[in-house]
Amino acid sequence: MLTLFRPGLEPLEVEFLFLDFEGTLATDGRIHPKAKDKINLLSKRIRICVFAKGDPAPPEKTFRNMKAEVVYLTGGSFAKQKLDRLQELGPGRTVVIGNGQDDGPVIEDAGFGICVIGKEGASGEAVRKADLVVTSLLDAFDFLLKPLRQKATLGK
Repeated sequence: MLTLFRPGLEPLEVEFLFLDFEGTLATDGRIHPKAKDKINLLSKRIRICVFAKGDPAPPEKTFRNMKAEVVYLTGGSFAKQKLDRLQELGPGRTVVIGNGQDDGPVIEDAGFGICVIGKEGASGEAVRKADLVVTSLLDAFDFLLKPLRQKATLGK
């Protein structure tokens, strides 16, 4: 379990982290090696779920040596599939990191939502619904791993 400190509010006991693959975890289909290291570090404390769209065959190699559950979304509404999974595991125990239009609703419903504005940009909806906006996935991971960053950003 990971505790997210929010001054003025009760600490949030986090058990799950949701990440979107395209545009959030990966840029042009590739995951930064330090991101894999941080996922593996976080996975010692919380369960990590990576959402990827489409066929599992092409990105399968990409997820090698990474301790996360990969959920392949197919057809229909990607946002609804993510929301269904969030409801199943518990929104109040989940941090969501995303950047796309279909991440906005999940970011909003999560216990804590982070929008990453990376090289591919971010949808306005994801930015508006987030509790925190960062410009690097590595910064989002460090925010979760380093309580002093939480106090500096969320303190009043």
